[in-house]
Amino acid sequence: MAYNNGRENRKWLIWKEAEEKILREHGVDETTIEQIRTDDRADFNSNRRFYHWTSDFGEYLEGMADREQNTELKTVADLLDEIEDETLYRALLTVDRRTLQIILLKMQGYSTKEIAPLVGLTTGAIYARLDHLRKKLRKIL
Repeated sequence: MAYNNGRENRKWLIWKEAEEKILREHGVDETTIEQIRTDDRADFNSNRRFYHWTSDFGEYLEGMADREQNTELKTVADLLDEIEDETLYRALLTVDRRTLQIILLKMQGYSTKEIAPLVGLTTGAIYARLDHLRKKLRKIL
C-alpha cells in the first residue's frame, strides 16, 4: 500500500497539538515549544521522505514480481499450450502467427508502442489486428 502523506500529516498535527497543550499546561514558554515543533517537523519530514521512498520501492518490487510471473510464456506455442478452453484453442489456431505474437507480448506487459517495432507493424496495424481478433472471438465464443 502506498504511503499516504496527507493522512500521516494529519496524525502528526493531532499528536503535536496534544503535546503542545500538555507543555503549555506545565508552563513551558512559547519559544521552547516553537523550537520543539521545528525540530519535530524536521524529523517528521525526514521520516516521511523515507517511508515514501520505501513505499515506492515496495511497489516497484511487486511490479517486478508480477512481470516475472507473466513472462513464463516465452513462445506462441507456450501460449497455445496453456489454453484449456477447446473452442478458444481452435479459434486461436486459425489466427496468423504475428497476431499471436502480439497477444503474447501484450500478456507479458508490453505496450502497443513497444510491440510495433518487435513485430514489424505500425501501432495502428496492431490495434486493428487486436480489434479483428476480438470481433472474431465474440462470434465464436
